[in-house]
Amino acid sequence: MNLLEHCIIPDWPAPENVHALQTTRNGGVSSSPYNSLNLGDHVGDVPLAVAHNRMLLESLLPSEPVWLKQVHGAAVSDAHDADCGPEADACVSSRAGAVCVVMTADCLPVLLCDEQGSVVGAAHAGWRGLCEGVIEQTVRTMHVKPAALMAWLGPAIGAHKFEVGDEVRAAFIARQPQAVVAFATGAPGKWLADIYRLARLRLNALGITRIYGGGLCTYTDHERFFSYRRDGVTGRMGTFIWLE
Repeated sequence: MNLLEHCIIPDWPAPENVHALQTTRNGGVSSSPYNSLNLGDHVGDVPLAVAHNRMLLESLLPSEPVWLKQVHGAAVSDAHDADCGPEADACVSSRAGAVCVVMTADCLPVLLCDEQGSVVGAAHAGWRGLCEGVIEQTVRTMHVKPAALMAWLGPAIGAHKFEVGDEVRAAFIARQPQAVVAFATGAPGKWLADIYRLARLRLNALGITRIYGGGLCTYTDHERFFSYRRDGVTGRMGTFIWLE
């Protein structure tokens, strides 16, 4: 079985020259608890195993991806101008062959492209980055009208498992009052947050209405996905996008 059979190909009406790929936890060489396709070099896995896993992707990608140093912020890097390992939580590209990637293990990966196939972007939307505007900053950096964009939401922690405190709910509502609909009552002082709905609200506010994907829960699908909330020590998946 080749690696592509373990991956998810986004189901969205992107232009033919836009290519995207979502890895799962399967198809690599890492040992437990990173088994097996861990792409994160910052989580305690054997460096040679991570390097081998990244090498396995070479046949599926046109070039070496821009591996970001993700810090749960809103900074955006350019895939063909960035230095190696830039500190950012999103990446954009308007040049063919330059590969954007974000890594996740519960946080929400968001892919973006325009209807003309002239620019693509990938954002790592954990709750902090999502709240601080990583999607909005990614869209601004793409330099096209938001109405011309479409989005794909990759695997993330589901609404029934993502428990947050009062401060998280308050931070989202302070920035977007409509966000109140994305929180359900949990344990005392806790809320269950729907990160997919929060992302859709932000995208809609920008004028982006063509939104695909969503609904794959990293926490409950142990066989396919890494989950930091579930396991603590675990690997990272990659969400890739590039122009042909």
